[in-house]
Amino acid sequence: MRPAPPAFASAHRARLRDGRWSEGERVLPEETPIAFVVDGAAEAVMLASPANLEDFALGFALSEGIIQSVEELRELEIVAPSPSPAGVAGIEIRLWLRESARDAHVARRRTRAGPAGCGLCGVESLEAALPPCMPITSEFRIPAQAIVDAMATLSSHQALNAQTHAVHAAAFFSPAEGIACAREDVGRHNALDKLIGALARQGRDCSDGVVLMTSRVSIELVQKAAGAKASVLAAISAPTALAVRTAEAAGICVCGIVRENGLEVFTRPDRIVRNG
Repeated sequence: MRPAPPAFASAHRARLRDGRWSEGERVLPEETPIAFVVDGAAEAVMLASPANLEDFALGFALSEGIIQSVEELRELEIVAPSPSPAGVAGIEIRLWLRESARDAHVARRRTRAGPAGCGLCGVESLEAALPPCMPITSEFRIPAQAIVDAMATLSSHQALNAQTHAVHAAAFFSPAEGIACAREDVGRHNALDKLIGALARQGRDCSDGVVLMTSRVSIELVQKAAGAKASVLAAISAPTALAVRTAEAAGICVCGIVRENGLEVFTRPDRIVRNG
């Protein structure tokens, strides 16, 4: 067992700026194969930033329905084997479930064509790809300006992006706390899984605040946000049309194009206070 590789590395590059060439180094984010193994069986392989892996493991397990709560996870082990001849250092995340969760997971695996890799890969049917989300019943409301202000401060919580300028972030903003937690990854789905896992380890969900994303909003992000009971999902880019329809059905307020001068509200505008 070896320690996980760093989340970034330095690479030499030639740079052209304003008609002038220069030589130097740039810090780049690492992208590492992460294999999820559940009770000894391969579950999925993701490409992700090798940081906050315990949060990633728990958030992925919750988002994918492998477990329904932290208590259903019996043991977690992160194993970083030696690099391959090609220099790729893969990581195994080994999860062991408690008996009731294990039986439910085995039954679920029998309905799938194959292990998931990312997004909706490996899902056998259209019905399985687009399951209905549990409706959000929270009465949470928030001023629009509070979301704009929160997104403006998110960069100060992005240490890896400050070095690489090449990773996404997912954060949880609470009106009472500000940005209470933020996680980064080369993949936006992974960043959200890490955030969900980090909050779950604290015994909380996203019902009393806003999930902030430095990406567009896809249906997978809406599904993950719904599983975390998020009332509001806000992003710097736009949502897809399917994400909007799914969020509307789930009762999630989706805000997009969140910039310094404002935002756009696509669903559940009643969750947004227009003044104050």
